[in-house]
Amino acid sequence: MAYHVKAFLLLVLLTGSCSNAFSQFTPGRSLYTQKPDDPEAVYFAPGKAADVSDQLQAAINQLKKDRNFGILFIPEGTYFISKTIYIPAAIRLIGYGKSRPVIVLKKSSPGFAAASQQDKGKASYMFWFTSSIVEPGGNVSDAGAGTFYSALSNIDLKIEDGNPAAVALRTHFAQHSYVAHCNIDIGKGKAGLFDVGNFMEDVKFFGGDYGIYTTKASPGWQFMMMDTYFEGQRKTAVKTQQAGFTIVRMQVKNVPAAIQVDSNYWEKLFLENCKFENIRDTAIRISNEGNANMQLNIRNLYCKQVPVLVHYPKADTVTKAAFTTYEVQRLVYGLQIDDLDKEPVYKTISEIQALKTLPATLTNDIPALPPMANWVNLKTLGAAGDGVTDDTKAIQKAIDEHPVIYVPQGSYRISETIRLKPNTVLIGLHPMATNFALAENAAAFGSFGAPKAMVEAPEGGANIITGIGLYTAESNYRAVACKWMAGERSMVDDVKFIGGHGTMRPGPQVRWKWEEREQPQTGRRTVGDPLWDTQYWSLWVTNNGGGIFKNIWSASTFAASGCYVNNTATRGRIYAMSVEHHVRNEVRFKNVSNWKVYALQLEEESVESSECQPLEIETCRDMTFANLYMFRVIRVKVPYPYSVRTWDCANLELLNVHNYSQIKYTTDNPLYDINSDITIRPTEFARLLISGNKPAKAAAPIQLLAKGFEFAIGLCADSKGNVYFAEQRMKRVYKWSAATQSLQLLADFPWEPLSLACDSKDNLLVVFRYNPQPGYIINGQPERYQNPPDASGTSFSGWGNSGFGTLVYAVDPEQPENTIRLLDKKQMGTVKNVYKALYPSNRWRDYHDFNTVSLNRNEECWVAPDGKTIIPVCYDLARSCALVSAFPGKPLYAVDEYDKRTVKMQVDAQGYLSDLSYFAEKGEFNSIPDQQGNVWIADGDIYSFDAAGNQREWIRVPDRPSSLVITNGNTLYFTGRTGLYRTTIK
Repeated sequence: MAYHVKAFLLLVLLTGSCSNAFSQFTPGRSLYTQKPDDPEAVYFAPGKAADVSDQLQAAINQLKKDRNFGILFIPEGTYFISKTIYIPAAIRLIGYGKSRPVIVLKKSSPGFAAASQQDKGKASYMFWFTSSIVEPGGNVSDAGAGTFYSALSNIDLKIEDGNPAAVALRTHFAQHSYVAHCNIDIGKGKAGLFDVGNFMEDVKFFGGDYGIYTTKASPGWQFMMMDTYFEGQRKTAVKTQQAGFTIVRMQVKNVPAAIQVDSNYWEKLFLENCKFENIRDTAIRISNEGNANMQLNIRNLYCKQVPVLVHYPKADTVTKAAFTTYEVQRLVYGLQIDDLDKEPVYKTISEIQALKTLPATLTNDIPALPPMANWVNLKTLGAAGDGVTDDTKAIQKAIDEHPVIYVPQGSYRISETIRLKPNTVLIGLHPMATNFALAENAAAFGSFGAPKAMVEAPEGGANIITGIGLYTAESNYRAVACKWMAGERSMVDDVKFIGGHGTMRPGPQVRWKWEEREQPQTGRRTVGDPLWDTQYWSLWVTNNGGGIFKNIWSASTFAASGCYVNNTATRGRIYAMSVEHHVRNEVRFKNVSNWKVYALQLEEESVESSECQPLEIETCRDMTFANLYMFRVIRVKVPYPYSVRTWDCANLELLNVHNYSQIKYTTDNPLYDINSDITIRPTEFARLLISGNKPAKAAAPIQLLAKGFEFAIGLCADSKGNVYFAEQRMKRVYKWSAATQSLQLLADFPWEPLSLACDSKDNLLVVFRYNPQPGYIINGQPERYQNPPDASGTSFSGWGNSGFGTLVYAVDPEQPENTIRLLDKKQMGTVKNVYKALYPSNRWRDYHDFNTVSLNRNEECWVAPDGKTIIPVCYDLARSCALVSAFPGKPLYAVDEYDKRTVKMQVDAQGYLSDLSYFAEKGEFNSIPDQQGNVWIADGDIYSFDAAGNQREWIRVPDRPSSLVITNGNTLYFTGRTGLYRTTIK
């Protein structure tokens, strides 16, 4: 018996240590083998210090103070630290030497032994990317949506024993920030990285509980991860929630799990050309299955000894292969649309085949930089880079005579097109600190004429441009920043198209030399600029151009669009491109084939791009878009009809699409195909195929009653069958008369109506936004309003949606002008014989507290004129599209808009809610029951579910529905964005 016990214990110990036994750290190959010569850079020289923590932090902080952005070069060697090193925005740490420098967290460093419960990641960090300088003992501002150009590259990291709470990196940064060429020996530490951001390439993780654990990236965009390796993690290689992992060439080996999605969170996972070996438990565990937000796409995943590929915990089912070694050619899980005219359905597509052996390597399509021995320094060839001297001739001469040119930091003025040779390689290391810039009103680029490029790559070339910003100035009508006609083995990498958002200055009081034009205003714009949308495209790929386009940011509002690709069949790959803030178009593809676009992020700003078309795809074929994110910022006040417009495309696949905003005014529909006149309604889906086959048009018995509205919301009905709705921004309230079957403008009071309801006596209740009157004094103080406490759980409250009151007035619909009055407030629970309580129909709770907030015991309520209809006071009334009626003793249905889910709650005699349960994994703005107990849900189209939550019917409607109401038991009215409609239901 003792022998068996000892054998069992030995087996347990061996199993528990299996991960570490297989985790063998190997140092990485140095990318920069020589010292780059850059007069503007800082070179770290700590001498023989045993601990360089203070010296390294001081060097970083001084560089930030002196120059605002730049590069700290670290020579090869081993450096020990014992404190967190904070890296502020736009500072890059780059190692060099025959071997990569290694930075080591010393054994048992203070503060790394126990998890900090106040810290978001419950950890301590070797390197923490921040938004600003952190002085000794000062506050730490985490990197975020405004943290650009930060990086750590060509440096290996090691965590020594005695640091169980240590994490090597915290990286919640945004555009043009990255971690690259970094091997991390986590050992017995917690993880290699917490909170992903923007881009990662050539990073290897050895040991730790996790390689990566993360919340969503800043500020909710997707994350691009390429050529990574994970080995020997004790729990899982990746633990995530809502990070939008776009993964190409990931290898995972000797771990319990490869990717785990946190319970009750969604994720959008795309994996291509990856390899998993020896995954003991489940390779991928998802969550929230059956929900449109949960999306999984796999292409060409090679597996060996991976018994369970995917686990679906809600149903407790799995996808597995009957082979020891196999290839997942394709796996798609989530909401799928098989063609333009097909019904969206949740399903799994799994195509798996047996293999004899795994491929030895995963083919890398990224062109390698030439050896540093071949680099020629542009400044030694005569270029000044001072922002004043015209460097055009010096740059062109250097290109004509040398194939590989290193461009040190500086601003290089040009006045003519820089024409690359077929083998020209231009290498910079910071796309804001290193830039080519046109003068304003440059003679060769002005007035009317054909597009003229600042930088032009020749047809079929093997060119590379990396780490350089391109600035076309503001007043150069003919300018194109980069015209790219190079071939399949070319690359544009880490290039910033300067102008508009993300433009940084060399110091707080230091302007760029090229900032010649007098700016009409400072701070965030409230009016447009007459020079916006007066240039050609920033990046133009044409004439069979192709290649790799990686980690690019194009946000110059002065350009017609950020990226235009046309007339090419050459293989092209986009890996992480952010295109934002253009007036009419963000990205266009025309006559393009054989391209794949990974992690394309599109964003519309309020003043610049409220009417911008994010993506247009015309006469294209054999293209794939993976993890496509389309976002309208919280300041936008008007809706827009379509995120994507397509014309005459074939074999076009959109995988993992995320179309979103914190506001009501997201884009109405993710896609409109012009020549078939078909609109795709689900804002979130795992797959849409546009086959090119001519689709059939379906007819629906929908009656249009009225149209011409900007954004119709707030439907309700009275006991006579009259229907009411509103337009918030236009401050109008309408009535559809059951008696006359006509529309009336009931009121246009100077208050923004948010949602409507009727009490038991048919008084019309209007929830409205009240902005304090400037100069109005109450009790000696200016009139002001504070947000309710529950505002903290939604980002909607943090961007200009504070400082107003969400109030309720009532009118008699027969004489609204003479009867308008503000409702009284009372303590919840003091109203006797509650007839109904009115709650927000939908809540956007992107901090994941919907289930808690929905059941809050609200302290106060508005009381209707009937004395028994109440509206509990809560912040979400400020954003919801309608009100839903909570009748005591009957179920209430409401929508978790962020997680796209309809929930069911019980209502007590006082109007409080309880017993929240998930009813259907569908929902956007409104869900209402009918007399038979069926529930009607507005989510792109209209769906009905039986009382058990089973889908009964799908009604395709001509306009995206925003609110619903049922009259006479069988007449369903709904507002679309622009119209009022009705249909008969069963």
